[in-house]
This record gives sequence, C-alpha cells and structure tokens, in this order.
Amino acid sequence: MKDALSFTHRIALLLAAAASLTLAGCGDSQKQQAAPPPPVTVANPIKRTVVDYDEYVGRFVAVNSVEVRARVSGYLEAVHFTDGQLVKQGDLLFTIDKRPFQNVVEQARATLTQAKSNLSFSEADFNRGQQLVRDKTITEQTFEQRSQAFRNAQAAVASGEAALRQAELDIEFTELRAPIAGRIGDRRVSPGNLVTGGAGGTTTMLASIVSIDPIRLEFTFDEASYLRYERSAQAAGTQTPDGQSRSAGLEIALKLIDERDFDHAGRMDFVDNAIDRTSGTIRGRGVFANPKGVFTPGMFARVRVPGSPPYEGLLVPDAAIGTEQVRKFVLTVAPDGTVVPKYVTAGQLTADKLRVIKEGLGPDDQVIVNGLMRARPGAKVTPMKEGQQPVQGAPGAAAPK
Repeated sequence: MKDALSFTHRIALLLAAAASLTLAGCGDSQKQQAAPPPPVTVANPIKRTVVDYDEYVGRFVAVNSVEVRARVSGYLEAVHFTDGQLVKQGDLLFTIDKRPFQNVVEQARATLTQAKSNLSFSEADFNRGQQLVRDKTITEQTFEQRSQAFRNAQAAVASGEAALRQAELDIEFTELRAPIAGRIGDRRVSPGNLVTGGAGGTTTMLASIVSIDPIRLEFTFDEASYLRYERSAQAAGTQTPDGQSRSAGLEIALKLIDERDFDHAGRMDFVDNAIDRTSGTIRGRGVFANPKGVFTPGMFARVRVPGSPPYEGLLVPDAAIGTEQVRKFVLTVAPDGTVVPKYVTAGQLTADKLRVIKEGLGPDDQVIVNGLMRARPGAKVTPMKEGQQPVQGAPGAAAPK
C-alpha cells in the first residue's frame, strides 16, 4: 500500500514539473514575440559638390632632351662633370685638344694679313689708274686690269676673314658646353680617345642631357573621354577663341606607384591632332613641376583627369553599399520602419570613403549605415540617428530578395 502511494506521488511530481516547463516555454515565446525590432543606424545621403574623375597610366617624358656630340674631330682631352650630376646651361662638359685648331687660326690670320696687304696695293694702283686713264696716259685695258686686281684683292680679304672666323669658331667647338639645364647621363667616351665631329651621321655621341623641371606626362584616352574633356574645357572657358587649346588648361593630378593619393597637381598642355585608327585612342600630355627631381623620364605614374563639370551629388558610406551579382544596392528604412532595398548607380570613391550615388537614391532617404547584418528586406527595424545609440554591426548586407 505504501509503495503504491509513493509511485502515485512520483507521477504527480513529474506531471507538475512538465506543466511548469510548458508554462515557462510559453512565457519565453510570448517574450520573444513582444521583443522590439532590432535597432539600426540610419543617415541621410550627404550633399556635396563633386567632380567625376578618370584615371589613366602614363609615362614621364622630358621637356627637352639633347645628345651631346662633337662638332669638330680631335682627341678628347678632359671630362668636366660627374656621371649623373645636375648641370646648368653653359656648364663646360668636355674639352678637345685645341692645339691643331690654334695653328689653323694663326694660319688664317697670316693669310688675312697678306690679303689685306694686297688689297692696299691694289686699291692704290686702282686710284692712280683712274686719273691716268682720264689723261689718256694708260689704255682702257690696263685700267680694267687694275680694277680687276682691286676687286680680286677685296674678295681675298673677305675670304680670309671668313676663314679666320671659322677657325676661331672651331676653337670654341673644342669646348663642349651644356645646351640645356638638366641631368646628364654617363660619359660615353674617356679622355684620350679620338672623337669624330661634323654634321654627318658618324659623329661621336659623348653624353645625353634631359631636363628635369618641369616635366611632362604622356597618356592616352578613348574617344568618348576626349569628347567629355572638350565639353568640360568649353564649359570652363579654358579654350582659346580659335579652339586651338584642345582641352589644354584642365587641372589634373598624379600619384606615383608607391603613393596612395593624387597629391601632385599639374595641368594639361597638349592633346594630339588625330585619333589613332588602330587603338581608337588619342594622346594627351600634362606638365608638372618637379623641383626635387623625383619624377624621372621613363617612369610610370597614374594621372587623374576631371571628366565632368562640378555638380551637386549625393554620397553615402561605401560600407553601406551591397552587391547583388552586377547590381549595387543600399538598404533604406521606410517611414513605417520597414527595410526597403534600393538599387543604385554608384560613382567614384572619395578620399573619406564616401561613394557618389548617381541614380536610385533621394536626399531624404534613410540609409542604413550601421547594423546591416540585423536588417532584412521587408523586416521591421528601429532606426536610430548617428550618435543617438551606438549600434555594433558587421559590415555587409544581405542581398534583397
């Protein structure tokens, strides 16, 4: 009898415990159903004046580049620079042995002196002949001979003077000076070697010089971009009345391969006169200051060119933009708290990580910028303005269904 009562008591206890668990579960379900929608941080798109930019890869070229070659032949006597140094215009670079040319100068001077002496005698003889021919003392033929001798003496003096000037010029050519300012390369010929000068194609190249400051950057762009730049130049009034500037004057910027931002400002100064039929591109050129000489001819860089006039744009944080295959979207909150996806056309990214939105978004839209993992299209959320309540949310968003 006692065992039967104990068994009945245990059964009653188990039933009571099961009922308590069932009631507790119902209470939890009711609490979950009564929980408020998850909070998210929202913000309106930022209005800002922006400009669309295009980026290209270009190569630096020197404004001036000169090959230093000898104008006269002779033995190289001395080199007056260090390989790779900066030189100024007029600096002495090479010296060729002057002694043979000095001898030619002395010979030309002696020949000129002799010609002048003959000229003085011929002139005096000609002057005497003028009076004698009037007095019929000499014949007309004799006078003509004296006149011819006088003219020949004048020509000999002119020839001697020209020969002397050329000889003196050859002496000047034995000192090769820098025709431009810039950086010189290494010497191609050592002292003691015979160098060939003159105007032919067999002249000896001694060194090369490239200008450093300013420097140019050449790049190519397509026909559509060319038309946009032309329109921008016309709108900005940077073209000359005859249209010869061809996008010249557009402010551009560049960065080197080890730099993150376009910190070097310059301007376009030339656009080619024809589009290449093979590639459909046209060559453009920008000029940049290079006071420190960091930019070197042949170096690559990225150049940024303004592709539109300034306009009022809408910007959102780049992290707030999601991707669904090839389409971009942002999650917005409707007035009733419903999450609504909006497909947008994204533009360029600014330096402060804001993305320009060209289409698909209005200035009054409430864009979810934080708490994207808690937002689902069609679900309810509790929108919070920035700073009202910090919301910790992982970046990214679910694709709208």
